[in-house]
Amino acid sequence: MKHCPECGSPLIEQETEGRRRPYCGRCKKVVYRQLKVGAGCIIEDGESILLVQRARSPFQDTWNLPAGYVEYDELPSEAAIRETLEETGLEVEISELAGVYFFADDPRGNGILIVYRCEVVGGKMRSTEEGKQIGYFRKETIPDTLAGGGHDQAIREWANRQMEKITRS
Repeated sequence: MKHCPECGSPLIEQETEGRRRPYCGRCKKVVYRQLKVGAGCIIEDGESILLVQRARSPFQDTWNLPAGYVEYDELPSEAAIRETLEETGLEVEISELAGVYFFADDPRGNGILIVYRCEVVGGKMRSTEEGKQIGYFRKETIPDTLAGGGHDQAIREWANRQMEKITRS
């Protein structure tokens, strides 16, 4: 960020609270950078997880969970449900929080991805403008090309849990 979001004046770096932060000399305010917040769903079918192949940048052609950014006036759980419908055609209900993942590999900015376990309650699975392909993958068939933005972490954690289930059996 180079300009103040309030007045448009150029920002300068200033030591504040032990860190270098953008500061507006005109407004006399520190401009705090915020993490982007994404939300998505883990949808399982038996021992498989639903993944979407991205049709757009960033991370084009890689695989991710159905997910997207949370709007400023939206609950993360609502965003996860909305994005899943938009990207897959499936209507879901959230059953529980699966995890929260920090990411610093998205060119749009650093953030967190909030992931929920979800159950399909309606709709029909279909490809969309955002997703080239949609499919269920067992842990051993998960594509090598996973999207960043926390998706790779969440998917690998899911696969590791599947492996732990087998080991305990």
